[in-house]
Amino acid sequence: MDHYVVEIDDTLCFPDPRHGLESGLFAIGGDLSPHRLILAYNYGIFPWFSFQQTDKPYWYCPMSRFVIFPSQIHISHSMRTLMNKGIYRCSFNEDFAGVIRGCQKVDGRYEDEYAWLGEDIVRAYTNLHEMGFASSVEVWEGNQLVGGLYGVIIHKTFVGESMFSRKPNASKLALIYLATFMSDRGLTMIDCQFETPHLKSMGGVHIDYEEYLKLLHSE
Repeated sequence: MDHYVVEIDDTLCFPDPRHGLESGLFAIGGDLSPHRLILAYNYGIFPWFSFQQTDKPYWYCPMSRFVIFPSQIHISHSMRTLMNKGIYRCSFNEDFAGVIRGCQKVDGRYEDEYAWLGEDIVRAYTNLHEMGFASSVEVWEGNQLVGGLYGVIIHKTFVGESMFSRKPNASKLALIYLATFMSDRGLTMIDCQFETPHLKSMGGVHIDYEEYLKLLHSE
C-alpha cells in the first residue's frame, strides 16, 4: 500500500487514513469546525499541529491505537493510599475552561516551539464542550484546581486530548476518576492517542485500527 499525506480543503470529508504515514499523519488543511471535528472523531481522527509553525491543521489517525479499557485501569498501591487520604476531590465538567487552560499553560507548555494547544484549538474544543461533545475532569485541593484532563466523548469512547498536574499525581487521579465515571455509565474505551510511560503504567494497551473502529461503533 502506498503511504502519503493529502492536502484537503474546507469540503467536509477526509481521505482514507489507512494510506497515511507510520506516524499517523495523513492529511493537512481543512478547518476546526465542530462538524469536521465530530466527523473526525467518528473515524478515530484527531488534529495535532504546532500552532507556532503552521496555521493549517494536521490530521492524525494511527493504525496502532493506544487505549485503556476503564474496567482494567491499573491503580497502584501508592495511588490507592493517596486516594484514601481524601486530600483531593474530583469532578466532571465543573470547570472545562480551567482545565483546557491548565493543559495549555502548565509548566511553560505554551512557550514551547512545538506547542499544539493554541487559541484556535481552545476555541474549537470550547465550542464542542458547549455542544455537549467535549468534557473535562477536574482535580481540586480545596477550591484550587490542581489537575485535570479533557477530551471528546463519541459513542461510548472518551478520546483524551490533554491532561495536566500542578500537584504530584493529580493527572493520574483524574484518569482514575474518569475510568470509574465511564464504568458506572457503560462507556467502554479511553483512547489515549499515543503511548506514554505514564499511560502504559495505568493499563494502556495497543489495538489495531480495525478493532478500534469496531469498538468505537459498537452498541
